[in-house]
Amino acid sequence: MDRDIVPWDNPEPLTGPIGVPLVDLLDRVLATGVVVSGDLVIAIADVPLVRLSLHALLSSVSERIPAPWADGGPL
Repeated sequence: MDRDIVPWDNPEPLTGPIGVPLVDLLDRVLATGVVVSGDLVIAIADVPLVRLSLHALLSSVSERIPAPWADGGPL
């Protein structure tokens, strides 16, 4: 059986970085914001019983930028 070589099976060391460091990735995500969205459906015999939807906005908060609401926010 012939299989493809994946990076962790390669006996030679990798040359160069593989991706973005986690700290840089988090800095970019929090600076610009990201929306996480997903659905989970629990079904039995192809009959959907429960549906859960997730919609979240992840972003950083800055005191230098005023809130768009007059009273400080919807909470």
